[in-house]
Amino acid sequence: MKSSTRITLVAAALLLGLAYVSPLWHIGLDAPQYPEGIGMYVWIDTITGEKPNDLHSINGLNHYIGMKAIVPDAIPELRLMPWVVSTLIALGLAVAGSGRRFLLYLWTAVFGLVAAAGLIDFWYWGYDYGHDLDPTAAIKIPGLSYQPPILGSKQLLNFTAHSWPAPGGWAITAALLAGLVVCAIELRRGRAPALRQAA
Repeated sequence: MKSSTRITLVAAALLLGLAYVSPLWHIGLDAPQYPEGIGMYVWIDTITGEKPNDLHSINGLNHYIGMKAIVPDAIPELRLMPWVVSTLIALGLAVAGSGRRFLLYLWTAVFGLVAAAGLIDFWYWGYDYGHDLDPTAAIKIPGLSYQPPILGSKQLLNFTAHSWPAPGGWAITAALLAGLVVCAIELRRGRAPALRQAA
């Protein structure tokens, strides 16, 4: 690998460290009864309200429609994610130190698979919360589920739910994109000698 690739890889790996100090995702709810909106942040190891009482308010609303309470300590992924990200950081730095192209490709592929698995798990988490409803809930509307979107906005009764990456999520996205870009650059560099010989 070129020195510029190794420096970019170090920067990408260190960028993942922002996931420990910034939230990964934000889910917000707008409704007439909440003119300022309420929301929650998903961090690498916990979930908090956007404002101090927001998570409590969201759980109260969820109770009326039969959704389970959001209890961060009961979500195993929040215990696992810090270890996954720290492993990606350590491996990225090790790959940069080794300078081997194959390991760069492998690291980026593993990173991409982990990111995809995280999004799928996040979707399933939302699906479970939005569909596995208490049949004795105060508000029951046959056929209606309350799954928030992974990306974008969605109308849920009189609420509009918004779901977007937060700074930590954008940092992870930028690190993955950096890995893909340097992979493409190194792949082209690796092919260049063979193309010259063939010519």
